[in-house]
Amino acid sequence: MKITCDREKLLSAFQTAAGVAPSRSPKPILQNVKLEANDSGAIVMATDLEVGIRLEVEGIEVEAPGAAVLPVQRFGSILRESSDEKLALESDPQGTTVKGERSEFKLPGANPDEFPAITGFDAEQYIELSGHLLKSLIRRTLYATDTESTRYALGGVLLELDGDKMVGVGTDGRRLAKMEGPATTPDGYEGADTMTIVPSRAMQLIERAMGDLDANVCIAPRSNDVVVKLGGATIYARLVEGRFPPWREVFPSRQGAIEIDMTVGPIYRAVRQAAIVTSDESRGIDFQFGGGSLVLSGSTADIGQSRVELPIPYDGENITVSLDHRYMADFLKVLSEDGNFTLEVKDSDGAIVCRTEDGYGYVVMPLARDR
Repeated sequence: MKITCDREKLLSAFQTAAGVAPSRSPKPILQNVKLEANDSGAIVMATDLEVGIRLEVEGIEVEAPGAAVLPVQRFGSILRESSDEKLALESDPQGTTVKGERSEFKLPGANPDEFPAITGFDAEQYIELSGHLLKSLIRRTLYATDTESTRYALGGVLLELDGDKMVGVGTDGRRLAKMEGPATTPDGYEGADTMTIVPSRAMQLIERAMGDLDANVCIAPRSNDVVVKLGGATIYARLVEGRFPPWREVFPSRQGAIEIDMTVGPIYRAVRQAAIVTSDESRGIDFQFGGGSLVLSGSTADIGQSRVELPIPYDGENITVSLDHRYMADFLKVLSEDGNFTLEVKDSDGAIVCRTEDGYGYVVMPLARDR
């Protein structure tokens, strides 16, 4: 292999792929990124056998096609520390030589044929949605997953096709985030009943690899894995095993619930202020709705007390709900400060339900009041 590359473009692609390569592995070759060049361009690849990525690299001039296996740390350092606009790479069975205008590095090589194959996107059955929707879906659900839990399949985001909508759901058993938006499928699509739980780590990789958000994304769920096509990137991931909780039952019947229109910025600031006196052991804040205001109160022994008042359009009787301030902050910080949402509260023991007009819903369970 012999190529000339735009250093910054190769660095960007290499860093994205390197995030997949494991730092330790019984298969040492997995601790590398594979660079493959042919007449149509170049691709970088990485995998830990659970998640894999193929990423097209722009700014490559191919003089001789071939492949090289590049160590993540050393080659990444060369790309970062070099000040050259262009770098020349030449690889043979002995290793890879990297040349800049006034620098030269030689790295040991491994046999590219031993690197595991990473599947491309050739699916005929898939779901198509906008890049903007997928990025928003990931940001608004990923934080609610639980990678430490052994209950159900909470270590990933559930993706479901519901008619002409894609629904994404994340939960850790104490709160649940749901985002939905329009999606299309080819005629005869047969994957609607597939339980597709994409690992949290794979969802993070998909978000990092997203380039042009105006372009559509194709998702091909299968029985044991999923393949996602995002422009010049293809990501493969094994699905999380197990069954997802029946999330539709988590959204409670809201008959008799009070709906309060809220603006994101003011309540987010109030939550952060009230949380100043909380601790790792005492995270609860009392949310008291009533009399035209929302009063947030926190109290922790040896730390202090807080009281923050916020005007709201609700003049009814007082309802006080104790919530983990982190769970409310997680919901609020993925929305724009000038955005609006509807908060539904029924009583002191019921869940708080928050909804936006663009398909986002959030449920958070209350804490015991005798903390």
